[in-house]
Amino acid sequence: MSKRILFIIFLSVFSLGHADNYSTEKLIAWCIVPFDSQKRSPSQRAQMLKNIGIKRVAYDWRKENVPEFEEEILEYKKHGIEFFAFWNTHKLAFKLFKKHKIYPQIWKTAISPNGGNNNDKLNIAIKEILPLVKKTRELGCKLGLYNHGGWGGEPENLVSVCKILRENYNAKHVGIVYNFHHGHNHINDFSKSLKLMTPYLICINLNGMNTGANPKILPIGKGKHDTEMIRTLKESNYNGPIGIIDHRSDIDTKIALKNNLSGLKEILTKIK
Repeated sequence: MSKRILFIIFLSVFSLGHADNYSTEKLIAWCIVPFDSQKRSPSQRAQMLKNIGIKRVAYDWRKENVPEFEEEILEYKKHGIEFFAFWNTHKLAFKLFKKHKIYPQIWKTAISPNGGNNNDKLNIAIKEILPLVKKTRELGCKLGLYNHGGWGGEPENLVSVCKILRENYNAKHVGIVYNFHHGHNHINDFSKSLKLMTPYLICINLNGMNTGANPKILPIGKGKHDTEMIRTLKESNYNGPIGIIDHRSDIDTKIALKNNLSGLKEILTKIK
């Protein structure tokens, strides 16, 4: 077999593998519980996701959802859906993860300390997150520092916190969850930010992107910048998990997810 043919085969395999994280069954549905205008039960939610082909969920919740934690886990198992991530922390949820032997990523808003210089803020952020670093290690779960604005939402600071935790506290399980909808101020330098974060990224959640977050939540493909940002992402070294979001209380979650799926498909076809 010639070197040219081998090279073509290698490129084909690499391209397929790299694109696989954008397939519907690999995508993660995010912000679909408290934002669903239909207020679905765990059973109805799992069936809805199965019907549209999504097989992974990052679970966000509010106080009223706590009694449903175990039912949600069981319904996902029943319908072949991966409980991919869990928002914030809760003692009951952690007990249930052990009981049902699941190991979701734990997503926690990155801390934004007040006052002091950057080193002071780093030290405060490290100190405050260490108990959760230990707990997630015990659970066998990855810990994702979630950008949500402020000092803790800046890629440079997220990377610095992760680097210190990994190098000084045996925290290889700690990484970054980067959200387009909390990253509008990074649109112009997204390529630079992405390159900086890539070694630490454990998930990226997509969104339609307009300058100035106008509006903040937008279906993928409806913004002025999302095509180029997704092109940059797809051409980068990142080939990890990709999420799509609902995050809109005014619309059926099913419709929001399907709009994002179709918009993402159009962009991927355009940049192919």
